[in-house]
Order: sequence, then structure tokens, then C-alpha cells
Amino acid sequence: MKEKIKIDIVSDVVCPWCIIGYKRLEKAIAEMGIQDNIELDWQPFELNPAMPKEGQNVIEHITEKYGSSLEDQKISKQQMIENGAELGFTFDYFDAMRMVNTRDAHILLDFAKEQRKQTELNLKYVAAFFSNRKDISDRTILLEELEKIGLDKNEAILRLESENVRNKVIEEENTWKNIGVNSVPTFLFNRKSALSGAQPVNVFKQVLTQVLNEQQQQQQQQ
Repeated sequence: MKEKIKIDIVSDVVCPWCIIGYKRLEKAIAEMGIQDNIELDWQPFELNPAMPKEGQNVIEHITEKYGSSLEDQKISKQQMIENGAELGFTFDYFDAMRMVNTRDAHILLDFAKEQRKQTELNLKYVAAFFSNRKDISDRTILLEELEKIGLDKNEAILRLESENVRNKVIEEENTWKNIGVNSVPTFLFNRKSALSGAQPVNVFKQVLTQVLNEQQQQQQQQ
């Protein structure tokens, strides 16, 4: 039996490059035909952990946080739209779009991980935010998306209300920051090598090939 490649994706559900990076990784895996040889976990990272409940207009937020001009933002959004379209993902930017707090989303992704539905839920939340103009800091929205993939709403509510679960997610976020992950997406392969950013498909293929070769060599030595 082949040893699986463990891939950790440190990301936030309101990070556009995270979904682009994941889609490129997914394409690399599919083109290599190694889907059955991959174990994937999403790890929590909040781009804006102090974001208040009401959120902030995205244009204002990016101007304030990164100093980007309106023209730069327009170019960046168009780039996102084009990159997403190439990978079958829709970015729908609109003037009233708001950046929101994502802690509750990460708590529910931790719950989905236990149920082996984490990737499915992550993609639901990302699409809700970027494609469907939904507020994913709103618990009603979060629970609706969760129910669509067959997860238990009442169990999810208990997780959201648990201080222990909330603290666990915060501790996990701090763990990744403490080992040097300071930008997302970050992809870790068997916790030995890492790629930062939404790399091209061929770069993911190179890393995956290298990991497969290392695993093969280890098996031959055993």
C-alpha cells in the first residue's frame, strides 16, 4: 500500500489567492493521476482576526491595510477574475462587498474535518463569499452551507458556542504563525517542504514528483 502524501493548506476563506492556489494544486494532482495518494487538511489562518462584527468595505479595507490605489485594486480584481475563470471558479466583486471576520468559519471547518468533509465545506464557504455575495460571518449563512453537505446543524451550533473549541482554533492559528507561516496560502508537503503563494500548476507538479520520489526511495531502503 502506497504511503499517502500529507498536504496541509494554511489558508483563510476570504483569501482569493488561497482558492486559486488550491485549484492549481488540484489540477496538478489530477493531471498526475495521484488523487488516491493525497491526504489533505486545511489549517486555520485569519487574515483579519480583529475584524469587528460589522466587517469593513473591501475597497476601504485593502486601501487601509495595503495602501493599494483604486486603480491597483481594479487591476488586481480583474487578474483574480481571469485566474479564477481559467480554473472554473467565479469571482464576483461588487462595490458593497465587505471583508468579514472568519473565526466562526474556521471553527466549523474544524468540525467538518472530524466528519471528513472539510474540503467540501471550505469550498462552500469560499464560493459563498466570492461567488454568491454572502456574508460568511453570519452564523445563519455558515450553518446553511454546512447543512448542504449533510453536516449536523445542532452539533455545529454546540461547537460555535464552546469556548474550548474556539480556543483550540486560536491555538492552532498561533502554532502555524510560530513556525513561520506569515502569509497565505502556504502549502506544506509531509511537513517537510513548503510552498508559499498560489504557485503555477507545473511548480506543484515538480514538488509532488519530488515528494513521490523521496517516498519511493524510503520504501526501497526499508
